[in-house]
Amino acid sequence: MKFTSTVIAVTSLFAAVSAHGPETPQEVAEFKARQESIYHCAPKIKQYVAARKAAAQQALGGAAPTDASTMFIEGAFDNDSADKKTLECSPIEEAKIRNHTCVLSPETTQGPYYHDRGHPIRQNMAEDQLGLLFLMDVGVIDVKTCEPLPDVLVDLWHANATGHYAGHPEQEEALKWEGPEHQGPRKGLLSKYPRTEPEQTFLRGAWPTNKNGLSQFTSIFPGYYTGRATHVHVKVHTEWEPHANGTFTSSHLIHTGQFFVDDAINQQLDKMWPYNTNPIVDKWGRTRNWDDSLQIYQDSHKNGYGPTFEIEKLGGVIQQGLIAYITVGVDRSASYNPTEAWSP
Repeated sequence: MKFTSTVIAVTSLFAAVSAHGPETPQEVAEFKARQESIYHCAPKIKQYVAARKAAAQQALGGAAPTDASTMFIEGAFDNDSADKKTLECSPIEEAKIRNHTCVLSPETTQGPYYHDRGHPIRQNMAEDQLGLLFLMDVGVIDVKTCEPLPDVLVDLWHANATGHYAGHPEQEEALKWEGPEHQGPRKGLLSKYPRTEPEQTFLRGAWPTNKNGLSQFTSIFPGYYTGRATHVHVKVHTEWEPHANGTFTSSHLIHTGQFFVDDAINQQLDKMWPYNTNPIVDKWGRTRNWDDSLQIYQDSHKNGYGPTFEIEKLGGVIQQGLIAYITVGVDRSASYNPTEAWSP
């Protein structure tokens, strides 16, 4: 299988805490400064992404993998082999790197379905969920040095094929026929589903970056729910305490964001089982990226951000699975409250 030329959307932390991007003149000025500062990282990002793709190509060997621990090859990023690995991929045009090397929306909402002490430290987060194989290759770089960040914890969670998060299977009985909000910050959204199955952990996982600043995960392609486009939540922690049950507690959070999928891919997945059994499409309708209720996707592009996965097929057909690349640029000196409650 040949990997084609690619660009990657680089996401970065912005100092102000907001759900919709820079607004005051000071915030806009700082945003522009940070956006310009990331451009000097473009050559290193080009090599970084090419090496990651070459490692995936070598590991695949023509067969789709099922586990992130065997999918990715540690040695592919060694200094003495970096040039060789880069040459095995199609070249990446630096102009495209600059055009698509953008910072992420300033600290997007974590949403109502994050579980403190409820995310296992693991790479394979799929458990028994049905859906298309979806490998996520998440790179983390320091925007000040352009160097990969090792030993930071990348924390992901997303909905299953029919739009449910682990632990939140049903709406409250009294609200089952409640429609989406018609106005306000929650326009288009239903009330939060209560957490009634606290033992569930599917499609939740966290894994520390390796020496190359990489965390890789095995999951299924995420589903969607009322009012929201298809997305994956992410947090990046620099300090955390593991627990005996395999989960952790964070003591230093430097980033909260969301990743999205191009709607051309979403439309293909919508036709596939079990995604085509999502009852939401007939009841409340399917939300596309540009109609996202919280406007995270819209605002990110409006302000020049780039929160969309770069996705390729694992084999000759989409049914063999997908691999998604994204690089998160962060400011390691930042600090946010890891237990802050959701507020839309």
